[in-house]
Amino acid sequence: MIRIAHISDTHITGESAYKGYAYDLIANEVNRLNFDLVIHTGDVTNNGLREEYERAEYELKKIQKPLIVVPGNHDVRNVGYELFEDFIGELNGVYEFKDGVLIWVDSTIPDLSDGRIGKHKFRWLKKKLEEYSDRRIKIVAAHHHLVPLPNTGRERNVLFNAGDVLDLLLRNDVTLYLCGHKHVPNVYRVEDLVVDNAGCTSCRKTRRGDVNSYNIVTIHDDGKVEVTIRRVTGDEVRVEHKPVKPKLFVPRGERILRIVQLSESKVSDRVYFRKRVLENVVNLINNRLRPDIVIHNGDVVDMGIERNFQRALKLWRKINASKFVVPGHSDMTYLGYELFPEYLGEPKPVELGDFTFIPVLTPQYETEIGVVGRFGQRKLAKQLDESGKFRVVFMHHNVVPIPRSRERGFLEDAGDVLKLLTGKETELVLTGHGGNAFAVKVENTIIINAGSVSWELHRNPFGNSFNVIDVYPCMVIAFEVQATWGSRRLLGVWKLKGPRGGVS
Repeated sequence: MIRIAHISDTHITGESAYKGYAYDLIANEVNRLNFDLVIHTGDVTNNGLREEYERAEYELKKIQKPLIVVPGNHDVRNVGYELFEDFIGELNGVYEFKDGVLIWVDSTIPDLSDGRIGKHKFRWLKKKLEEYSDRRIKIVAAHHHLVPLPNTGRERNVLFNAGDVLDLLLRNDVTLYLCGHKHVPNVYRVEDLVVDNAGCTSCRKTRRGDVNSYNIVTIHDDGKVEVTIRRVTGDEVRVEHKPVKPKLFVPRGERILRIVQLSESKVSDRVYFRKRVLENVVNLINNRLRPDIVIHNGDVVDMGIERNFQRALKLWRKINASKFVVPGHSDMTYLGYELFPEYLGEPKPVELGDFTFIPVLTPQYETEIGVVGRFGQRKLAKQLDESGKFRVVFMHHNVVPIPRSRERGFLEDAGDVLKLLTGKETELVLTGHGGNAFAVKVENTIIINAGSVSWELHRNPFGNSFNVIDVYPCMVIAFEVQATWGSRRLLGVWKLKGPRGGVS
């Protein structure tokens, strides 16, 4: 067992932004309690200035436990990354302990709030994870958050390559990812990876009137991870996650639902639209797959003009199964707001047997950035609460980062939406932005993103593709299907959990 004190965002400075009494309170508590290691995930200083580093060096010595410190975006301001190495330590490094290893990575970009684990550091991290693949406990720490966070306002400053980093950590069975940056404590389980965000230890800038805090992480010998968010007021919130065993499941009972998930067909007369590929997919759907439902997650047309919608409607009508569609950002360009409902219908919730299908509209005029909005979130929460069935929410914009896609906060309130979906234990969420297929389970919510079905400008080495999702009474299986050849690759297999315990 290992017990870690996770602190972050001290923002040590001579200005009023720094709350020294809060730091002393937490440092004294850390010294008093039984911790094997203390990890500070960045923004040690406020402006990266020399006098701040001099004070930070003094303040950090108050912690009388093994201490690892990761640089944050405030630390590298004013060429502060050089001072960081002089006063604190290495920007990237490895710390070994019994049965485990901690790898910390500098995710900062000088003078920007955004984060990135660039090509060389990404390869270094991959090499280190392979080198320590035999360790039972693998911990990665960086400053920037990996998945969208609630209660942070507009989603931004996530790692530009968050999807690639998330995929790398999952593929290498990393136990724990530690980060800070947004001044909000939060814990998510993503498959078997625990993503632990610390709030701010001693900065006045807290969110929603919150107070300063730190996290206590305990990793048990059986793989269970406990995280306690401890505030300076003494209030605590504790969560625990046990690894899923076994990893492979056998379907029980007959399949009760098959969904074909499409996205980014982008019908047009441009050379990038592969009409024959889309026609081949329609034939596969009708003659081989025979789904119960076909869901198109947006970007039906390349531009929101009439002749594109006319072409799309002809192809859409050829699909024999029941069909649902939500608009994407390209559908909303030009006259798309008027033409989309005219040609493809107004998305509405539908109940079919044991399932409720809930569309969420995310696009805005003439921008890739989407939003659900506070009003839309309240509406979605009500719809989720009112349904006692297996709930399938579908929208265009992704709520978790996608590999091979530069993450720029495409859904500006993704943090609040993700928290809403996982908090309501939504069974299945389908998205379609980013041009690449990806599937992951966050808490008890399965989230599946579709790649581009017939648009040449995609990011998927597997080629143009679509997803097939099979629902059984107690599990969900998702495959990505290559749109030209029909070959498949497994995206994921998940047991259904939560209050409904599967599907009746």
